Amino acid sequence: MTREMLRAKVHRITVTERNVEYEGSLTLDAGLMEACGMVPYERIDVFDVDNAGRFSTYLIEGERGSGACEVNGAAAHLVNMGDKLIIVAYCQLDEADVPGHKPRVVLVHDDNALREVKDFEGAGVKLA
Repeated sequence: MTREMLRAKVHRITVTERNVEYEGSLTLDAGLMEACGMVPYERIDVFDVDNAGRFSTYLIEGERGSGACEVNGAAAHLVNMGDKLIIVAYCQLDEADVPGHKPRVVLVHDDNALREVKDFEGAGVKLA
């Protein structure tokens, strides 16, 4: 049996641009993609902290160090500038690999600069 597990997450990143006319996807700062181990064209789920919206799309690599979090295409209708998003990617693991699995969690500052990379997420932990 396999289980679908959280592999990587960027927590509470701020939307810097929304572009309905683009063909689709989410453009993310290349440095943040690297920090969490995400790659261009990888499928992601996006959760909007401000309006509870959820959607799936894929990643496009943005300029390194730009703090870019640009929601493009139809999904741009689902977010507002300044919204806080959670971007997640998953993996399939064999049952035997589940106990040792640790996701990579990327935390950012208000300007989307990298704040911290963790390999765990605890219940009840609140961000300062």
